[in-house]
Amino acid sequence: MKDAFANIIEACGEDLQRDGLQDTPERAAKAFKYLTRGYQQTLDEVVNGALFESDNSEMVLVKDIELYSLCEHHLLPFIGKAHVAYIPSGKVIGLSKIARIVDMYARRLQIQENMTKQIADSIMEVTGAAGVGVVIEAKHMCMMMRGVEKQNGVMKTSMMTGLFRSNQATRSEFLSLINC
Repeated sequence: MKDAFANIIEACGEDLQRDGLQDTPERAAKAFKYLTRGYQQTLDEVVNGALFESDNSEMVLVKDIELYSLCEHHLLPFIGKAHVAYIPSGKVIGLSKIARIVDMYARRLQIQENMTKQIADSIMEVTGAAGVGVVIEAKHMCMMMRGVEKQNGVMKTSMMTGLFRSNQATRSEFLSLINC
């Protein structure tokens, strides 16, 4: 990867021997590996058995989980927050694991639409929940720095499964909680 970044820098017309750029290919390779570390993680590793018996059947919500990802179309960042809720059906997941699941998918080359579904499907798979709701709000540098160059556009995506899809009251409660 270091050589690939060296080629990109040279293709831009820069001199890799210039003082500020001598170690940049190596630093960029390390940074890119870090930004895409989600490929080295599995759902089982992230959850690490943190499921607990519970008779709670009311909504569990973690909102404002910050996320940083890279657009798979331009390799530019998109930055935002995820709101994740589920209705337990016998088991609850450790609180930090929800944020770790968001990170695992965010730290891959992504489009926001797919990431929203991947998070919802994973929470549903792991917990056996009666329903999952995920809303992601993000600003995309590929829209801000190039192309249309719009600074205030925020993309919102949602995925609703189970009771969040079939029960309007559950969906409304979730949406009102994330907007308060």
